[in-house]
Amino acid sequence: MKQTEFLNIVLPFKDKLFRMAKRLLVSTEEAEDATQEILIKLWSKKNKMDSYNNVEAFAMTMTKNFCLDRLKSKQAGNLKLVHTNYTDSNTSLQSELEAKDSISWVERIMAELPEQQKMVLQLRDVEQYEYEEIEKLLDMKPTAIRVALSRARKTVREKLMEKHNYGIA
Repeated sequence: MKQTEFLNIVLPFKDKLFRMAKRLLVSTEEAEDATQEILIKLWSKKNKMDSYNNVEAFAMTMTKNFCLDRLKSKQAGNLKLVHTNYTDSNTSLQSELEAKDSISWVERIMAELPEQQKMVLQLRDVEQYEYEEIEKLLDMKPTAIRVALSRARKTVREKLMEKHNYGIA
């Protein structure tokens, strides 16, 4: 496989790999390093790439595993889970500030979710993966995915409601 063929396969989902790494590692630099590592690993497997049913799913699984290993390593003592992925240029300053405040609250709430719920919520609601893809990526049963997603959404919704209704009787 030549470099151009490889790039044609990998470039369409490179940003998803980065967002997944950013979600898990928080640090932009760490996420960039992780994405680069995964791309290098994919390049080293370029001759086997035709044998994979879904290269994107394989790469996402590699990214998830790499980041989780990184979080478990001794070097990663200060890494935690967070996500920033929102911009809207057509809003007023007040609306923009409110949206940023809500997003930061959602990030904090998501950081407190159990690992599995966090991953399912990230893949489904942020990355827009289908349930079947999440099933393969996380090696979970469909009902477990739906339950984890439901619980994660409920927790986020309840904690946001608490925050927004604070002091209102």
